[in-house]
Amino acid sequence: MRQSRRISTLNGDGDDGWGLFIEARRMIGNGVDVTELTIGEHDIRTDAQILEAMHASASAGNTGYAMIPGIDALRDKVAERVTERSGLKTTRDNVMITPGGQAALFMAHHAACDEGDRALFIDPYYATYPGTIRSVGAVPVPVKARSAHGFQPDPAEIAKLASGAKSLLINSPNNPTGAVYGAETMDGIARVVQDHDLWLISDEVYDTQVWEGPHISPRTLPGMAERTLQIGSLSKSHAMTGSRCGWIVAPEAVTENLIQLATNTNYGVAGFVQSAGLFALELGEAFEARIAEPFRRRRGLVMDLVAAQQVVRAIPAQGAMYAMLDIRATGMSGEDFAFALLKAHQIAVMPGESFGQAAAGHIRVALTVDDDRLRAAVATLLDFARERAEAAQN
Repeated sequence: MRQSRRISTLNGDGDDGWGLFIEARRMIGNGVDVTELTIGEHDIRTDAQILEAMHASASAGNTGYAMIPGIDALRDKVAERVTERSGLKTTRDNVMITPGGQAALFMAHHAACDEGDRALFIDPYYATYPGTIRSVGAVPVPVKARSAHGFQPDPAEIAKLASGAKSLLINSPNNPTGAVYGAETMDGIARVVQDHDLWLISDEVYDTQVWEGPHISPRTLPGMAERTLQIGSLSKSHAMTGSRCGWIVAPEAVTENLIQLATNTNYGVAGFVQSAGLFALELGEAFEARIAEPFRRRRGLVMDLVAAQQVVRAIPAQGAMYAMLDIRATGMSGEDFAFALLKAHQIAVMPGESFGQAAAGHIRVALTVDDDRLRAAVATLLDFARERAEAAQN
């Protein structure tokens, strides 16, 4: 029997770009001590008090079907959080609780796009973006941001591809680049979105990890609340990656239809997980800052090491838990460099090409090991880059 075209073409050319990660995990499985700087997974586990809240809720019998749009208390808390941080009044009727940010991306594109519609997204991008767009039957259209401009999107480049499109997906703070989109960038994006009558899907799962400048949620800009689908999650802000608890903030009419979509797909998020999510949000901003602080510190550590040499260039890491490094002076692609580094020194980083062609010749370093191990790995990486650059010149 032939599988559906949609499911068999999610990866487009059939390559998800994560061969380096798979190879590193294979080596680890064979007992090799690999310094893994690949995926955005905290090196701490979910806080014990959050797990205790989850356990207490489950033990009390909260294991049946939960409210599909989310329990009222959690929707209210998300709405309160968004209102306080954005200044834009938000109510539970704007909030849909989802099984993590990834499910929210899938549902948001279902809300925005019909079969065959063109859906824009910024390149470099989080690895699942094109497949998520294909999974709803839309056509992914990358818009390149440029390394020389700190990977800030150019609204003029978006406008060139916007005619006839239905949606634009952005991500600030950005994975993989660490870019935080500034006011000029966001204002330009808002103009293009309104001029071309697009839905804006704004992935803001790293909103607690901002190291430079303010976080601007485009939903707050004039004329944007009625056309923005804002994605949030507890994965990064509360080290709850495995709990799968996220949300979409949207116009009320969209939320109503998202409830129907959830009814016919995942049937909502487990009640005990939602209880834990509510407890986590009630811990407040001080708790979120504590979860984020190691990445702020490690970002500074990496930037200092890079600044002390001349071969590798760092993209300004304004947010998120990554550093994007330009290694083109070595004469190597990001993929070749990453595989050679893994083979020579058992250090695993992600090739820029895993996140789109705009990041070719770059690597992404996840700041997800302890400070000493990260410092040693990055120092080795920089020495390796210097050796390769010198060899390329001879």
